[in-house]
Parts: sequence; C-alpha cells; structure tokens
Amino acid sequence: MKEYVSINHNRDFQRTYSRGKSFVSPVLVTYVRKNRRRDLRMGITTSKKTGNAVHRNRSRRVIREAFRNLPAEVRTGVDLIFVARAKTSAVKSTDLCRVMERHLKNAGVLK
Repeated sequence: MKEYVSINHNRDFQRTYSRGKSFVSPVLVTYVRKNRRRDLRMGITTSKKTGNAVHRNRSRRVIREAFRNLPAEVRTGVDLIFVARAKTSAVKSTDLCRVMERHLKNAGVLK
C-alpha cells in the first residue's frame, strides 16, 4: 500500500487544476503536478453533477480503493487529484485501477 498525504486546502486544488496536466477518461479525470515536497499527495473531488450523496460517497470509496491497489511504484513529490465523473460510482475498483494506472503511466508518475 502506498502512503500518501491528503490534499485538503482549496488553494492546492486550484493550483493543481490550473498548472497541472490532465488525463481524461469516461470514468475518471486525473490531474498531475510536481510539488516541492518529498511526499505523495492525493485529493479526490466529486461534484453534485455526479449524483446524490450516496453516489458521491461511493465514487470516493471506489477511487480510494483503486489507488490503494495500484503498484507501490508511484513516484513521490507529486500532487494527484482524481475527479469523479457520473459513471464512476457504477464502476468496480479493479476497472478503475486500470484506468488510473494508464493515466499515471502517461503522466510519467509510475516508476
């Protein structure tokens, strides 16, 4: 399991949205940006467009579980933000893990 620090502040989310690279799929949007720290930071966003509270919470759980199942080769010193889409709550974490791995490979974050 890869240890990470949660991104909690709005300014960190906004900075990653504006200056980071984005990777899009029908079930997930991934933003990647290098940070000046030595740790891996991860944040999850789910908007009300995703659905009601049950769907938003399920989307967050699925994203967290998919990230937990990623190989431990995720490089540190990076901010990752995962944005749930409408289909995210209907997808299994193993399928989402494959999508996430493809995004991170394209970003050059996997070792």
